[in-house]
Amino acid sequence: MTAKWGEITVEEIILPIRGELISGRRESLLTGLSTDSRDVIPGQLFWALKGERYDGHDYIQNAVEKGASGIVIKKDYKPEILPRSDCDVITVTDTLKALGDLARWCRDKHSVRVAVITGSVGKSTTKEMTAGILGLRVKTLKNRGNLNNLVGLPLTIFQLTEKHHRAVLEMGMNQPGEIARLTEIANPDVGLITNVARAHLEGVGSIRGVAKAKVELLEKISSDGQVLLNGDDELLMRVALPFKRKITTYGLGSGNEIRAENIRNLGREGVSFELRYYGNSIAIRLRIPGLQNVVNALAASAIAISMKESPNDIVKGLNSFKGIHGRFMLVPLSDDVTLVDDTYNSNPSSLKAAIDSLKELVAARGRVIVGLGEMLELGDETLSAHREAGGMVADLGAYFFLAMGEHAREMINGAVSRGFPPERARVVDTHQEMGQKIIEIMKKGDLILLKGSRRIGLERVSQILKGV
Repeated sequence: MTAKWGEITVEEIILPIRGELISGRRESLLTGLSTDSRDVIPGQLFWALKGERYDGHDYIQNAVEKGASGIVIKKDYKPEILPRSDCDVITVTDTLKALGDLARWCRDKHSVRVAVITGSVGKSTTKEMTAGILGLRVKTLKNRGNLNNLVGLPLTIFQLTEKHHRAVLEMGMNQPGEIARLTEIANPDVGLITNVARAHLEGVGSIRGVAKAKVELLEKISSDGQVLLNGDDELLMRVALPFKRKITTYGLGSGNEIRAENIRNLGREGVSFELRYYGNSIAIRLRIPGLQNVVNALAASAIAISMKESPNDIVKGLNSFKGIHGRFMLVPLSDDVTLVDDTYNSNPSSLKAAIDSLKELVAARGRVIVGLGEMLELGDETLSAHREAGGMVADLGAYFFLAMGEHAREMINGAVSRGFPPERARVVDTHQEMGQKIIEIMKKGDLILLKGSRRIGLERVSQILKGV
């Protein structure tokens, strides 16, 4: 039996979420659920969640007025106005935990093979590559955008239907315990960790804290679940060792069971390599540039191999991958200028990967202009990481460097201390200022790199440049 919205009753969900029906009918049919009162569709449950800046309990009346057939609220909530008499009211101890519990119930009701992906860098690209391979033959569910947290992952699982045979789920974290809980909810058949890097340090304290948080996957995945790790990441492998799990490794190193050999940089046309695994060799061609994307392709291939996908599907799926908006995307501008749009997010490791990949493109191009936004959630390493970022720009040999954000000055100082000409480095205060300065100085054949943390919003600069 599958969990099918429109056939699921209030009675069925009460047990897995440990809820109590205090008003309404147990036989009521549920057409779905929403955690946002603005998006409620008549017949859905409204699930009241409490966030840092909002409390869904404040919007119960709005949801009911929009046609919510029922509400899920915390036990200690005392509404000033009770919903209409035909509204099903379910109380639970913790609405966030209950959401995850229902998602686990829903996942177990479907005979779908699930792969989960976590790690500091490359999760989303690996997810998209993997879904591109698995989806060639069977209907495959994946997270939309970055719905990869304790709310987004359950909402993704609720989209499962009897037509799905595979699911590829990205799992993010910024606190200890989150990967463990997400793994419990997803109950994966295959779990992969891309790497460990300096990201979300505020929540976990250090890079070792990041590693310990990521390997919670190994603690919670079932005993017959397959574990895939980036074997080139020494810290990850060291922290995973005590779990005594059977691990399959992938990476560029010769000791990995799934690895890339004979890598050829094709510039803006992408990269090619031989995929080697268990005595097999497959020629792979990626249409996107960057050594980091070779590693992402290896990760996706490792999942596909674990799920018994054919070599032809791996080749076809990777060859057809066109990249993800805002993640090292090459965008042609006027006068043979190329924008490298990597604005989606940034941390020290992903910035280094972007700079290294940019070096592969520079030889056949003109000058390089770099616009960086600050990197967030780095805790005690904030200042040193931003100085290091500036040093990377200097080592790249960029022509001009613009930096934006609270720690922009640290980036500029880091570049100048490594010999970057101070007259060609500038702190900017707004997206408009960065965009206009780049337009002012760019010339035929230039490469322009834009990269910064999500909340800095450098995609606005990208839009300014695309409008030229």
